[in-house]
Amino acid sequence: MQIFVIFISLLFISPLAAETTLKGNFTQGGLVYGKTKPGNILKLEKRKLRISSSGSFVFGFSRDTKKRLQLMIDMPNGSSETRTIKVQPRKYRVQRINGLPNNMISPPKKVLERIIIENKKINKVRMRDSNFSFWKSGFVWPAKGRISGVYGSQRILNGRPKQPHYGIDIAAPRGSLVVAPTGGVVALAEPDLYYSGGTIIIDHGHGLTSAFLHLDKLFVVVGDVVSQSQPIGTIGSTGRSTGPHLDWRINWFEKRIDPSLLVE
Repeated sequence: MQIFVIFISLLFISPLAAETTLKGNFTQGGLVYGKTKPGNILKLEKRKLRISSSGSFVFGFSRDTKKRLQLMIDMPNGSSETRTIKVQPRKYRVQRINGLPNNMISPPKKVLERIIIENKKINKVRMRDSNFSFWKSGFVWPAKGRISGVYGSQRILNGRPKQPHYGIDIAAPRGSLVVAPTGGVVALAEPDLYYSGGTIIIDHGHGLTSAFLHLDKLFVVVGDVVSQSQPIGTIGSTGRSTGPHLDWRINWFEKRIDPSLLVE
């Protein structure tokens, strides 16, 4: 796991708040693990963080997170502390893909309603704030294969700029095994979404989810509890895909996390 150094400026110091520790990837797309004294209330900017009974918490940064964020710590005795978190900026690749069918660039109007419904379902899952703490076990690669697409790259499809890529693509033969990178509860299992085809989303807790796109087969259903390295499906080329691969994505609520920062 790659670890980035953070310099935190303390605007107000108290013995209890000093027990709040942070470690992880303090860069755009990074994930941070924290520990604080139970009973403290933490807010990152305006979002209140879920804290486990043991004082553990997690938060992440999007692809384009600004360079400085404020972490507010309120303690039961009425004192408080504000920490300034410095987020390191990144440079992203440009990926050009040509020769795609027009319906893969701009979907026909007849499927727009379907796409809207599917996106609402996905967004609802991403906003879950469950009290699971599966993420504390760390992450492993969900599949073996060649890395064919990286996080954050700006995609130019048939010469037209599109959204950046928010996951990591692992190219492998159709039918190759996909496993859970860490434990969690299956929050979505759809065999045929318009863009992502066979799709699974696992809820790891505290707003952290993993998504697995373009699957050929799904071995799990909504509500299943899975453990790290448990098979959940197979690689395919379903949905908007040009060949067999797994598109693995991680979200902290609406923030897109770089999966490659969480694994060896």
